Amino acid sequence: MQRAEAAAMEAAPSPQEKYQLITRNLQEVLGEDKLSAILKEREVKIYWGTATTGKPHVAYFVPMSKIADFLKAGCEVTILFADLHAYLDNMKAPWELLELRTRYYENVIKAMLESIGVPLEKLKFVRGTDYQLSKEYTLDVYRLSSMVTQHDAKKAGAEVVKQVEHPLLSGLLYPGLQALDEEYLKVDAQFGGVDQRKIFTFAEKYLPSLGYAKRIHLMNPMVPGLTGSKMSSSEEDSKIDLLDRKEDVKKKLKKAFCEPGNVENNGVLSFIKHVLFPLKSEFVILREEKWGGNKTYTDYEALEKDFAEQVVHPGDLKNSVEVALNKLLDPIREKFNSPELKKLTNAAYPNPSKAKPAEKGTKNSEPENIVPSRLDIRVGKVISVEKHPDADSLYVEKIDVGEPEPRTVVSGLVQFVPKEQLQDRLVVLLCNLKPQKMRGVESQGMVLCASSLGEPRQVELLDPPAGCCAGERVYVEGYEDGEPDDELKPKKKVFEKLQADFRVSEDCVAQWKQRDFLTKLGSISCKSLKGGSIS
Repeated sequence: MQRAEAAAMEAAPSPQEKYQLITRNLQEVLGEDKLSAILKEREVKIYWGTATTGKPHVAYFVPMSKIADFLKAGCEVTILFADLHAYLDNMKAPWELLELRTRYYENVIKAMLESIGVPLEKLKFVRGTDYQLSKEYTLDVYRLSSMVTQHDAKKAGAEVVKQVEHPLLSGLLYPGLQALDEEYLKVDAQFGGVDQRKIFTFAEKYLPSLGYAKRIHLMNPMVPGLTGSKMSSSEEDSKIDLLDRKEDVKKKLKKAFCEPGNVENNGVLSFIKHVLFPLKSEFVILREEKWGGNKTYTDYEALEKDFAEQVVHPGDLKNSVEVALNKLLDPIREKFNSPELKKLTNAAYPNPSKAKPAEKGTKNSEPENIVPSRLDIRVGKVISVEKHPDADSLYVEKIDVGEPEPRTVVSGLVQFVPKEQLQDRLVVLLCNLKPQKMRGVESQGMVLCASSLGEPRQVELLDPPAGCCAGERVYVEGYEDGEPDDELKPKKKVFEKLQADFRVSEDCVAQWKQRDFLTKLGSISCKSLKGGSIS
């Protein structure tokens, strides 16, 4: 027995080794000294929370990979399914779907952990509503609300809570609840993405005011999506769903931003760094013998260096990630192929385009399947502008929408927008119209603009929020989760029926039926045409 105990002690990582495991690949740690001090005395208690909103995607493997590190370091880990937070965040999860989505998250997160070899018995799983509706917690919410200013609450949630023109009070409560979770889960540290930083510093400021200890905060970097921006549930082209078919994975990776030699905002490389390398400690580039054959990397920096020097081709990188990713997704797909989980998935995330039509005799001004999520609207960046060779009123633009090649778009903007104002600016582009020739040049999209209703006619380009990237999805509030059509059929006039309700609000915000057009950074707007139409 004494020999066994000695062997176990010898195999256990030292406090310094535990610290390295806990902090590797993190972007920032707040409370490093406290973390080191606790590790010298006992195991660290950490929690990671996820609001049960849109479907989890492959970027969730990033925190799963860190949770595996925490367990290797001997940490006690709690996973919080933050169902109440999902409702408070501008009702991203409607109340009637909250229970279903929480069950979906529980099943899919556990399937992800199992696919990377994390033993579930070492984890504690908690729902927010298990304790957030208690008398004690509710009283602390009131106590906190008597101390926190509206400015601090809004600032804390700026990177996490959906930002809209007229925010709900619930969004201001969100950061306070996340701070209180640290106390009620009895943890030493909270783990999350660096986009949570303002909530973490909010917690550090206000928890001591309630007589509670300041916690440690561990932050992952934000992994770029496939378009080069943050991977997001509401931006379809930026992410790979955990239940995507193999052909969909191939299609999305093929379209992914992966410029030769460019290691900045490269979602494919980032996925290798933050998921595949920590799990396997190596990555294999698969390629034909004539291009050098397979090569195994045991160090991520060496792979990044070879890609930067164009020793590794983007096509080989994508193909290799596709193979490795499908190995992770296969057991999840298999688990969710059961009738029970198929039913749960469909119930938790009903397809709005398949909603039942109103019964006979009830009011139904619009067929249920004509919904704005069918439109593939994206942020685009104008790369070049030229006059149409055969039409003085038309421009021919090359517009980057996050695809391997820019799209050619013909626009009748010559008399409204000077050429130099179009060059290099961000625009809003409808991408799934059927391509059509305009005076001999095929147009692969439509630049959306605001127009005045009176004479003389005025036209202004729609403006995405500052900081947007080419390829980011534009969606209508409340229709984030729908799938756009691959191509709109002209005879069905889906765009025309939806466009009839496009308007510019009195605050110059683009809307459909008084619901804002949004990106993850905020509302789409125009400069001055209040009450105008959009086309």
